[in-house]
Amino acid sequence: MSTNNSVNGRSDTVALNSPFLTTLVQQIRGQDTYGVYRNWSDELILKPFVVTKQKKREISLEGEVDPITQARIMAFFRAVAAAIEQETGLISQVVINLTHEGFGWALVFSGRLLLAKKAMRDAHRFGFESLEKLAEEGESYVKKGVELGKKFAEVGDL
Repeated sequence: MSTNNSVNGRSDTVALNSPFLTTLVQQIRGQDTYGVYRNWSDELILKPFVVTKQKKREISLEGEVDPITQARIMAFFRAVAAAIEQETGLISQVVINLTHEGFGWALVFSGRLLLAKKAMRDAHRFGFESLEKLAEEGESYVKKGVELGKKFAEVGDL
């Protein structure tokens, strides 16, 4: 294991102050039944979400989407659901459906209300250019989901 806890050789402390990234780290740590991430920095936990354009070109699209990538996708959308739930009080769930070719979708819903959706292709290459982009994307989903949750709260409670 590397002793360098920075992503891309630099520290992204500004991005780590993002409420979404805090929620994402909480979701990942919450799924860590064996305590692997107990002593890891938040930045090191988020490092796999940073996939540069060069790295994406190197990832083969042949074969199944690997379980680690599937877990990253699930953690991202669970963090979106958790953040929406914190803001609105609506219990939110995540459903992800991926084909073996990397096509599919992710849905965040509460009751009968669809709070966030993402159609995916090339799920093998799921990731973001930087922690800032990760935070922006996550916060964008959360903002839209919170708006819908507040506007249609009665549908989300069903």
